[in-house]
Amino acid sequence: MQPINEMNLEFSSKSRNESFARVVAAAFVSQLDPTLEELADVKTAVSEAVTNAIIHGYENRDGLVKMNCKLYNNSVEITISDEGKGIENISLARQPMYTSRPDMERSGMGFTVMESFMDKIEVVSELGKGTKVTMFKTFKSIK
Repeated sequence: MQPINEMNLEFSSKSRNESFARVVAAAFVSQLDPTLEELADVKTAVSEAVTNAIIHGYENRDGLVKMNCKLYNNSVEITISDEGKGIENISLARQPMYTSRPDMERSGMGFTVMESFMDKIEVVSELGKGTKVTMFKTFKSIK
């Protein structure tokens, strides 16, 4: 299926850019005229994915976080990627309450939150090379 629109964004791995990324994603997705609830779902999932890239991927080092959004007639595909440390065990990382950073009082719910607000997520990661999280959502409000 061919997207009807697409955008790419790169930004520094600074925590303050998380809110920027979620607003950009919401503005882009708003072209499909989703409900406020659907828009909030996308913003929350993007926020979690970007936060994971910054906190877990780069661990206080400078790097780039990349976001790619593709719009289809009634859905969106959003990919958040980094070139950070990667995830050693994706299955474990996706378990509720698991965190690789207990020193930061992380809740370990990032992937769980993404999965609850989006229809599907795919995670690809390679140690020392980074992680790519692709999230999909179909908007029920769009005919």
